[in-house]
Amino acid sequence: MTRAFLIVMDSVGLGGAPDADAFFNGDLPDEGANTIAHIAQACAEGRAEEGRSGPLHIPHLDALGLGAAMGHASSDPAPGLTSMPEGLYGVAAEVSPGKDTPSGHWELAGVPVPWDWHYFPPTLPSFPQDLMDQVAELCGAGGTLANCHASGTEVIKDWGAKHIETGWPICYTSADSVFQIAAHEEHFGLDRLLKLCQDIAPVLHKMKVGRVIARPFRGTVEDGFSRTGNRHDYAIAPPAPTLCDWAKAAGRSVYAVGKIGDIFSMQGIDEVRKGTDAVLFDHLCDVMDEAPDGAFAFANFVEFDSLYGHRRDVSGYARHLEWFDAQMARLYKRAREGDLLIFTADHGNDPTWPGTDHTRERVPVLGYGLGVKPIGKVAFTDVAVSIADHLGIAAQGPGRSFL
Repeated sequence: MTRAFLIVMDSVGLGGAPDADAFFNGDLPDEGANTIAHIAQACAEGRAEEGRSGPLHIPHLDALGLGAAMGHASSDPAPGLTSMPEGLYGVAAEVSPGKDTPSGHWELAGVPVPWDWHYFPPTLPSFPQDLMDQVAELCGAGGTLANCHASGTEVIKDWGAKHIETGWPICYTSADSVFQIAAHEEHFGLDRLLKLCQDIAPVLHKMKVGRVIARPFRGTVEDGFSRTGNRHDYAIAPPAPTLCDWAKAAGRSVYAVGKIGDIFSMQGIDEVRKGTDAVLFDHLCDVMDEAPDGAFAFANFVEFDSLYGHRRDVSGYARHLEWFDAQMARLYKRAREGDLLIFTADHGNDPTWPGTDHTRERVPVLGYGLGVKPIGKVAFTDVAVSIADHLGIAAQGPGRSFL
């Protein structure tokens, strides 16, 4: 019996989304954004030299067909991506009306989003007062702080001292459909923060806000604050059974690596393993060693997006691509006969693009385990149906197998 591993390189887009002109970063449409091509160009021109040097070096992804896949997405040059493909390769386009984490992952798992997400305006304040009153009441605080669009690292720098002084939670959002609450693990309490986010989540979900995110941090006013690894997402449940549910219903073991459990509200998932991307790669290797025949594993590596894309850090993004690529050999060593590994993304986040939002792009679909197989342009939902086909389980909803 075969196994399947769906590995999301969060935000590693290839440009060329057919509807990119309908999505914006501030006043600028996403048309022309291309995460991989623009990083490769920056590296080739010596504009990404912090902690690395020279052209972008990602031989494993290139060997699978990343450069060839880019030719299906756009005409942008990507210096250094020239290898002849040795794997399954193509690009996928999304139809859901969003360029966010839940939309991308749900659609990759076979379920496009059937509604428009609610986004909070980039005004001061961003949130209605009745929502802020509910947050304060739920945690027994006298009020809330921030109430704005903000970077997660900047908002704790700006409001951390006031938070410690008052005990009030820091509430902020972004261009995504999210409501985020930051609080100090010791002064406010991690369990208290998690309970607050869990309690307020149903209110936000009724508004069609995709996620409530707990953002714990530590540190002092004197030495500065930093976020911890105890983040937790409280996401709306998918509106229909996903690939995880299909596999579970067929009696297969389903593993979630990274924030997959949060994104899918644990529906159809047997086991979750979390951590930083470096820890997650170790977890994924362990899953490949341990998973029985017929298993399905779904992994997300978020730091491309969270640490480098949103912060518009081109050098950091390039370093992380090169680190990830170097780790891929560890997966190949663990692959059994019949295994299928699919590497893809959920949206783009071009670090050369103005603004700090995700960018609407096609994403790569690269496969290891089936030999050379060009698949051209496919839909996000085709990924789910193809994995179901490989596993020999029944698929639901839209999509067709590219196998």
